[in-house]
Amino acid sequence: MKFEETPLPGVYLLQPAVFGDPRGFFLESWNRETFREAGFDLDFVQDNHSRSARGILRGMHYQTKHTQGKLVRVSAGEVFDAVVDVRRDSPTLGQWHGVTLSAENHHMLWVPPGFAHGFCVTSDYADFQYKCTDIYHPASEIALAWDDPSVAIEWPLAPGEVPQLSAKDQQGLAWADLPLLD
Repeated sequence: MKFEETPLPGVYLLQPAVFGDPRGFFLESWNRETFREAGFDLDFVQDNHSRSARGILRGMHYQTKHTQGKLVRVSAGEVFDAVVDVRRDSPTLGQWHGVTLSAENHHMLWVPPGFAHGFCVTSDYADFQYKCTDIYHPASEIALAWDDPSVAIEWPLAPGEVPQLSAKDQQGLAWADLPLLD
């Protein structure tokens, strides 16, 4: 497993070793000891799996209580995955980083607590899977507006294209109104 730190300290792009032959492939997506040896002593408490169609955008989410670290990957299709630093005292507060995750590239992203997270489906559909370090706590969930101009995430959308959003994500907060994390 290759661990590559992104421009946002604490966020890592992970590239697992993939062993393939004419029958298909094998990869190890999680191994406690491998992660521990790389400096990540993680205790996952919940696994999630979503399927979404092209043009659906989920995010940008985080929780003010029960803050979650997430190990995210795509097992079918492709997404553009984005994170935004919402840690009050961080030197990268308000900055974003995005990567393409796909079933083809097998990349994963480690998103530690303190980041808003979301993704936009760029293939016909995508199966998105993620492990969480804390429980889902809807009472403290926050959604940052996906299109907030002060954050200015460069989503891979055609000019004038608006993604499909949940009702919750349609009500996303402006950056200026977000409760930041300590």
